[in-house]
Amino acid sequence: MDQVSLVIILLAALLIPLIMAKFKINSLPTAVMEIIVGIVIGPSVFNFVNTSDLISQLSTIGVIVLLFLSGLEIDFSLFKKRRTALTPLEQKNAVNTPKYSPVRLSVYAYSTIIVLSLLLAAAFKVSGLFSDFWLAAILFGTISLGIVIAALKEQELLSKAFGQTILLISVFGELVPMMGLTLYASVYGSNSQSLWLLLLILAVAALLLLRFKPFFRFYQNINKSTTQLDIRLAFFLIVTMVTVAESVGAENILGAFVAGIVLKLLNPSETTRERLDAIGYGFFIPIFFITTGVDLNLRTLLTSGKILLLIPLFFLAYMVAKIGGYWVLKLRFKQANALAGTALTATTMTMVLAVLRVAKSMKTITSDQSGAFLLAALLTCVISPLIFNKFYSAEKEDLVKTAVHFIGANLSTVPVAQQLRKGWYDVSMYTNHPENYQTYHAQVPVTLMENFTAQDLQDHGVFDTDILVLGHIDAERNYELAKAAKAYGVRRIIVRFEDRNVLNEHEDELRELGVEVYNTPEANITLLRALIESPSTLLLLNDTENSIYEVRVLNHLYTDVQIKNLQFAQDITISQVIRNRKLIAPNGNTTIMYGDRLIFTGNKQTAAQIRQALATAN
Repeated sequence: MDQVSLVIILLAALLIPLIMAKFKINSLPTAVMEIIVGIVIGPSVFNFVNTSDLISQLSTIGVIVLLFLSGLEIDFSLFKKRRTALTPLEQKNAVNTPKYSPVRLSVYAYSTIIVLSLLLAAAFKVSGLFSDFWLAAILFGTISLGIVIAALKEQELLSKAFGQTILLISVFGELVPMMGLTLYASVYGSNSQSLWLLLLILAVAALLLLRFKPFFRFYQNINKSTTQLDIRLAFFLIVTMVTVAESVGAENILGAFVAGIVLKLLNPSETTRERLDAIGYGFFIPIFFITTGVDLNLRTLLTSGKILLLIPLFFLAYMVAKIGGYWVLKLRFKQANALAGTALTATTMTMVLAVLRVAKSMKTITSDQSGAFLLAALLTCVISPLIFNKFYSAEKEDLVKTAVHFIGANLSTVPVAQQLRKGWYDVSMYTNHPENYQTYHAQVPVTLMENFTAQDLQDHGVFDTDILVLGHIDAERNYELAKAAKAYGVRRIIVRFEDRNVLNEHEDELRELGVEVYNTPEANITLLRALIESPSTLLLLNDTENSIYEVRVLNHLYTDVQIKNLQFAQDITISQVIRNRKLIAPNGNTTIMYGDRLIFTGNKQTAAQIRQALATAN
């Protein structure tokens, strides 16, 4: 009977995404559908499945892997200090420059969630509806990071300020309740150890981080398909941290969560993360979600008048606890988007399941109360994404063109600037030659400056750009400005060197810094050779409708997809795929991987849009 129940659960896990795709059910997360199906096939409706020791053990592994992958999702680069001071030029020209960074907004927003969660927990305790103050506060403050990430990915928002803000709020919505649950279990649990022993978890995590820090630097050289060293390391971290957590009286989910953070800090490759996702979401996690639905016996729950009262009250508490974030998000984003973001952060499921599992094992909550909390959380997962998708629309700052600043206005740079202005680029030029300014200022936006020192350029906001092109004739000046711009934090720098002696002296240093260099005579030689070897090159270069593009694929919507199955496959021709610094001659069956660089040709208007879609981090 155990095997039959497991087969039914696995069949359900297989059919759920297929049915959702068939009937285009996009408003509900897959995890929510799995819980609903679990309710249907469990004692609540058809009673096809009953949990056994085997299924319970697989479910426990599922929640451990889920929390591990949640820790792996945290983007710690968002917490790095960013330059927020405005340059004089920005202060002069920027009317609606954002005052609040995603980190600042997320801290403010989650602070309101903590306060409201405590107040709501106190209200339930005073009213006698639920007496465990700390457990209620922890539950009301939870946010489902996995569901939030899925919703943001679908809208391609993870690389934008709005998406980063909501993501960080959700990170706090897992980290803070996780720490609160650990302290709660340590104080009120019957098997808890001394609180100071919890520091042992962090000590072991730090030791593992230091021990395996160089791991991903060399494992590619010795890895084989039969060894999968990165996956072995991941499960070693999980088992080690879970064992340490349980030995000091903490919960296994805390150990799993910390293990995910450790692996994240080790900077695994994207393929490693994809394989871990495949193992987790392909087997263990669906069993956990479906089993959760099976364990919910609605026939018993819905016979109690108090439980019927608690379900809508808990649902309102989940929603009201997040409502303070609306006024925080309004400080930077549109009113409709503030409402959409607030609704999305009200989504809670993953941590609720983990907290309720711990609370039931500690016998601090009844099965009826646990079911009411879970059903209310289920309602948030149904309603909150619907509200988010209904109200969200692109922010004005998300529609800003790529900024390109040229230093030096001359025959080499002005024609390029003129052509770029016709596309998705915001072009500005700067010169210190009055005669060049007089010649070109009517054709492109040119600013005349007296000096071209790094400090002057910084003060005038020249370094505040996405792409900086140093096209000045003075090679030594270009070299010094390239280093200054890189130190300032300019993402991409292209430098012109007409003096080959200067280039030979500094080329290795600049390439090490990530600066792109070019030399006009060498470029002309390369072009002439290409024309001799491939006469059709001239046709492409003179074509006013088509052009050559290069783009790095950062959008997960287009990874693990064969070229022939790309939705825009008919609009472009991919000539080369660069993967791990190796050239691949592609065909229709070639699978695009995350981080690939594609060299393709296509119509200038269509190709620019496709390039932007592929390069949007998601």
